[in-house]
Amino acid sequence: MNPKQLALILMIAAMAIPSGFAVENARNNSLLARVTVYWARGGRGADHYTRQHKSATGMRLHVGHCAVDPKKIPYGSRVVLPDGTSLAAVDTGSAVQNRKAARHAGRNPNERNAIVIDKFFETKQKALAWANSNPPFVSVKVIPPNAPAVAVPNLTNSQPIALTPPQPAKPANGGSTGAMTIATNSPTTTGPTGGIVRNPLGRLGR
Repeated sequence: MNPKQLALILMIAAMAIPSGFAVENARNNSLLARVTVYWARGGRGADHYTRQHKSATGMRLHVGHCAVDPKKIPYGSRVVLPDGTSLAAVDTGSAVQNRKAARHAGRNPNERNAIVIDKFFETKQKALAWANSNPPFVSVKVIPPNAPAVAVPNLTNSQPIALTPPQPAKPANGGSTGAMTIATNSPTTTGPTGGIVRNPLGRLGR
């Protein structure tokens, strides 16, 4: 095999890896994402709009929102991070759409082809603290806006619960309904199967 043929095979293999990765993730409803951060006040992470908490969809930005490429993740979708945090896709930006952060930080074809999600924070300090304590590339689950809601099981009991025990009926002859002692002619048994014993308190026991 000459060098040209080897180079061609390697090029085809490199192109097939992202495609196969995308198909597998599509089956699992998950995507590899480069998660970046932006904030409302101060620094390069806050532009004229984010300082005023304005998003591309007109919603007021707050914690729990994120910016996405709407061509890949529709507005109104929920992006679930590995820690279970759910972000609402309500904003976008040029850096998210051109995937600059993924292309520059990616160490392999999968990472360089990852989508970019920009997580919103109120302050620069909180944004950088989160970015420094989490990996740059993670697998996220995207729930589209038209996905059916998960039904919550009804745990209520249809039968009312009696808070007081029912009172025993009085005998027809007007006798006492108190506890009584039962005596047997045979000795009391204490085997594994048990038996009725005479209880000094006047109740049945084993």
